[in-house]
Amino acid sequence: MMKRWVRCCVLTCLMTLAASRPEAAPMTDSEVIEAPGPAGPLSGTALGPPNSRAPVVLIIPGSGPTDRNGNNPLGVRASSYRLIAEGLAARGIRSVRIDKRGMFGSARAISDANAVTMEDYAADIRSWVATIRERMGAPCVWALGHSEGGLVALVAAQRAPDICGLLLVSTTGRRLGDVLRDQIGANPANAPIREQAEVLITRLEDGQRVAPEDIHPALFPLFRPEVQGFLISAFALDPAKLIAAYTGPALILQGLRDIQVGRIDAERLHQAHPNAKTILLPNANHVLKAVASNDRAANIATYQDPDQPLADGVIEALAAFVRRPQKDG
Repeated sequence: MMKRWVRCCVLTCLMTLAASRPEAAPMTDSEVIEAPGPAGPLSGTALGPPNSRAPVVLIIPGSGPTDRNGNNPLGVRASSYRLIAEGLAARGIRSVRIDKRGMFGSARAISDANAVTMEDYAADIRSWVATIRERMGAPCVWALGHSEGGLVALVAAQRAPDICGLLLVSTTGRRLGDVLRDQIGANPANAPIREQAEVLITRLEDGQRVAPEDIHPALFPLFRPEVQGFLISAFALDPAKLIAAYTGPALILQGLRDIQVGRIDAERLHQAHPNAKTILLPNANHVLKAVASNDRAANIATYQDPDQPLADGVIEALAAFVRRPQKDG
C-alpha cells in the first residue's frame, strides 16, 4: 500500500546516524472518518463519546511516515497518538487522529507522498477542520500538533478561523535548519560531514536544490532529491514568527527528557506568544513516555513500547486546557 516512504523522519534519521449542531449525525465511540484530499480521500479515526457538545481535538502527526497512531516503519511503535486519543476519550473529549496525504489510509490522496510542502499539509488540516465541523457538529476544532505536526498546525492556523486553539506538543521553536545544525554538531562522530551539512542546509534555506552527486552518502537519507522540495518549504518557516502572528489560545507542552526537541524550543515559542500556557513535564520524552534518567538507550527504548503508558501529566494538561474557560492564552 505504501510505495513511497522515501521521505524519512528528519529527527529520527538524526537519532539513528462550543455550541452544537443538532443536525449532525452522532459519531460512534470509534470509527473511520474521511476528509477531501487533493486526489482522493484523507483518512482518520474518530474516537470519543457520541456527544455533539464535547470538544474535538485533531491530532496532527509528526515528520516522515508517521501514521495516525504515532508509529512509523523507521522504528517508532510507541502508539502515542492512540494513547492520547484514548486518554482524552476517557475524559469526555472527542478526537480525530489522521494519516498524512499519500500515506497509509490516505494513500489515495496523492500519488507521490514525497511531492508535498508544508502548505499542502496545512491545506489538509483545513479540510479536516471543515469536515469535522460538518460531520461531528463541532463549532470549532482544537489542533494538536506533535513535533513537525506542531509546525503544520501553526501554518494552518494562519488561515483557519474555525480552529479553537493550538496544542503544540514537542514542537520546535527554531527554524528546522537551525535544529539540524545543532543536532549534527552535537555528535562528535559527525565532524567529517559537518561542513558539508552546513552547505546543504544553507542552500536549501536559500531555496536551491542540491544535485545527488553533491551529497555525502552519510547525509543522503536527509537530503536526497526526492525530499528537497519539502525541506525547502519547511526551512523557510520560523515557528516563532508563526505563533507570534496567532491570536488564539495556545498550549505549549514540552517534555524535559526529549532528546529531539528541547526546552529552548518551548521557551522560544512562549517568548513569541507570551499569552500561551507553557507546561514542562520533567520526565516526558519526545514520544511522551516517562524516562527516569539521561540514559539515551533507555529513552530510545520507549519509542518501541506501545504498552508503556504516557508520562504523567500529558493527558491531564491537554484535557484541562481544552476544557478551561477560554478567556486568555
